[in-house]
Amino acid sequence: MLDLHRGRPLVMGVLNVTPDSFSDGGRYLDPDDALAHGLAMVAEGADLVDVGGESSRPGADPVDEAEERRRVVPVVAALAPHVRVSIDTVKPSVAEAAVAAGATLINDISGTLHPVAARCGVGWVAMHMQGTPADMQRQPHYGDVVDEVHTFLLERAREAQDLGVTEIWVDPGIGFGKTVEHNLSLLAHAGELARAAAAEGASVLVGVSRKRFLGAFGSLAGQPVGVEDRLEASLALATWAMAQGASMVRAHDVGPTLEAARLVGQEWEVAA
Repeated sequence: MLDLHRGRPLVMGVLNVTPDSFSDGGRYLDPDDALAHGLAMVAEGADLVDVGGESSRPGADPVDEAEERRRVVPVVAALAPHVRVSIDTVKPSVAEAAVAAGATLINDISGTLHPVAARCGVGWVAMHMQGTPADMQRQPHYGDVVDEVHTFLLERAREAQDLGVTEIWVDPGIGFGKTVEHNLSLLAHAGELARAAAAEGASVLVGVSRKRFLGAFGSLAGQPVGVEDRLEASLALATWAMAQGASMVRAHDVGPTLEAARLVGQEWEVAA
């Protein structure tokens, strides 16, 4: 179980075992390369490593269950003795296989796998997504994005509690079926979600690392900033989310994000 009283938010390192993820597609598809990168994040101080075998970038196609299991299970098994591992999947069979290999948290962008988490006795992250990765960014629309996303997540938290899940995280799904304005609105109200989630016995996870909407910031020339040049924007918004009460952030750049988390944690201690 995670210790949420260690004085700082937690940092979840991203490990994509895929050929087509937006940030590092193909770089860690080989199990040995994936293990080496996972251990490097552990050395940087990652509290968890999140292993995913199916890209959720906008426009991505689904991956066959057997292929996804083939990609992630050996990596989960190799990393589990060294760090807490979460499995990033929407498929029950993949989640179950990963848990059997040593994963103790299911990071679920579909918000549907709480029965699996309850059955397996592990933690669960419920994320909000409008649509699917294949179509989520075509025409995102909401009446009130903050109210709709928060309501969805709190309902899922209650459902998970009713099933007996004891570790529940909620994630507003920045970039998953949202415009830039939607993303910024959700981040602006991150404190409200943190307080509401705490009342339901849940904690907040936020992932903004290297996401597409960040490309609109930081460019003096007016051109979108590329994936590899989004560190500053990623850190700024992750720090904002943590300062608003997010208990964990998901990051590609573990070392710098951990430094930000430590600074936020020190502020929390002084405030207390």
